[in-house]
Amino acid sequence: MAGLKGARERWVRTGGIELCVAELGDESRPTVLLVHGYPDSKEVWSEVAHRLAERFHVVLYDVRGHGRSTAPTPLRGGFTLEKLTDDFLAVADAVSPGRPVHLVGHDWGSVQSWEFVTVPRTEGRIASFTSMSGPSLDHFGHWIKQRVARPTPRRIGQLLGQGVKSWYVYLLHTPLLPELAWRGPLGRRWPKILQRVEKVPAGDYPTASLPGDAAHGAWLYRDNVRARLSRPRADAYAHAPVQLITPTGDVFLSERLYDDLGAWVPDLTRRSLPAKHWVPRTRPDQLAAWIGEFVGANEDRSTKAPKTTAKSGVRPEYAERFGGQLVLVTGAASGIGRATAFAFAEAGARIVAVDRDGEGAARTAEMSRLIGAPAAWGETVDVSDEQAMEKLAAKVASDYGTVDVLVNNAGIGLSGSFFATTSEEWKKVLDVNLWGVIHGCRIFGGQMAERGQGGHIVNTASAAAFQPSRALPAYSTSKAAVLMLSECLRAELAGQGIGVSAICPGIVNTAITATARFAGVGEEEQKRRQQKASRLYGLRNYPPEKVADAILRAVVRNEAVVPVTPEARGAHFMSRFAPRALRAIARLEPPA
Repeated sequence: MAGLKGARERWVRTGGIELCVAELGDESRPTVLLVHGYPDSKEVWSEVAHRLAERFHVVLYDVRGHGRSTAPTPLRGGFTLEKLTDDFLAVADAVSPGRPVHLVGHDWGSVQSWEFVTVPRTEGRIASFTSMSGPSLDHFGHWIKQRVARPTPRRIGQLLGQGVKSWYVYLLHTPLLPELAWRGPLGRRWPKILQRVEKVPAGDYPTASLPGDAAHGAWLYRDNVRARLSRPRADAYAHAPVQLITPTGDVFLSERLYDDLGAWVPDLTRRSLPAKHWVPRTRPDQLAAWIGEFVGANEDRSTKAPKTTAKSGVRPEYAERFGGQLVLVTGAASGIGRATAFAFAEAGARIVAVDRDGEGAARTAEMSRLIGAPAAWGETVDVSDEQAMEKLAAKVASDYGTVDVLVNNAGIGLSGSFFATTSEEWKKVLDVNLWGVIHGCRIFGGQMAERGQGGHIVNTASAAAFQPSRALPAYSTSKAAVLMLSECLRAELAGQGIGVSAICPGIVNTAITATARFAGVGEEEQKRRQQKASRLYGLRNYPPEKVADAILRAVVRNEAVVPVTPEARGAHFMSRFAPRALRAIARLEPPA
């Protein structure tokens, strides 16, 4: 089977048709049942299915009239939600007769799955439901009626906005036109349209059955949409826990459709994903992580899933924004990098902790898992080594997926006058502080851009980027370059949905003081100054956790330049409105 290598195949008879069912993984494990949308076949799930099969018994089937399943005769009336529910129960009884299944639906797979999870006859057969890009027609109908009955400018705007997004629904109700288009030019061009518009990777999807699938699937809309939207059920309450995954870039569905969902779903978990509509193909790693976490939590309801928003003051919206995303942090063995990895872990993100101190990176990864990360890995690399960074990026992409948030945090300190600083010292600072950031942005940022589903890059600069100092020429130059690089990248990547933020802390109590170098002095004086700097930073005692929280907030708000500490905010203000005063301060000679 294309895209489903190693799958076991069976046929399930129901209502005069045959459904083609594929299975992966150990049948003794919990069953995850994946239902595809329109105009897809079960192969849309292949990347997600293979990832889930490492932990679960995974089942996929071609919806009636799609893929290798047969179509009803006649087509009219053969695709009602009632008959689709019959199909689901037949498949569930065949593949998991004595145990409820964990249901996952995308697009029309989600629309029909909402029916499965809200009708009485399926109660007890569904352990959990993960929905993406497909609302309940009943909930949608009530959503429309509420806005028509009590119109306000905001509600009217929501109705009009969704009306525009639903343009294709009107076309699918026209006689013969969809069938002719899909069996003609649209069917031939659809793969390239998906690649260009949705950034869906080329490969063995969609399958050759697409024209027929799409023609038959038009009856999903004709048999159900108008009837349910005009007469929505009043008892459409979910009888199983629901995880809602909302792609924020979905051009077909407004996020506002789910505003009232809590009234219909007593046990609701919400996730948002910066991606477009076809997330099973563009974000399989993310979906597999979220689905696996949700299934695992609901297999044993007596053991609650970790509350990712209750630790270290991380606010609730972070869990919805970052849960399951892949976050890579350089310089993660200590200080701001470690605190940032922990903050993202508390929000449920998967963590790649990178540092040239391999043991420190491994400890950060281990602690991230304990804090709440569904998965975390430690990787050893010197960010100034371009080839090493290339190898790391290839490994991360192959083993963990494309990075959603990149935090270029690794850096070193160097103090001393310009003429006391040697060329070798300049090179070392620029290699780590600037070139390390360039390598990360170019390599991992390039993967984000190629994926075409957005992302975010955070570059740790410093208040020294806009605060000149006679004692920090090399360090300040490297950080000023990082700040300008961030601004330039932000402009270039904005059109691709990739945000770029420069974080500019001031004096933060981290281990950088213990490893900072002082140009032009001997080793004994080096140690004395390092100890003195450590004491001063300790007295200031601004914790790295506050910088980490600023980083998460910057990603959520897509902030450009973020001064963090009070002195950083003051210096940033002066650089814009009182630069002469800042230059005067820069002339002061710091105490030895």
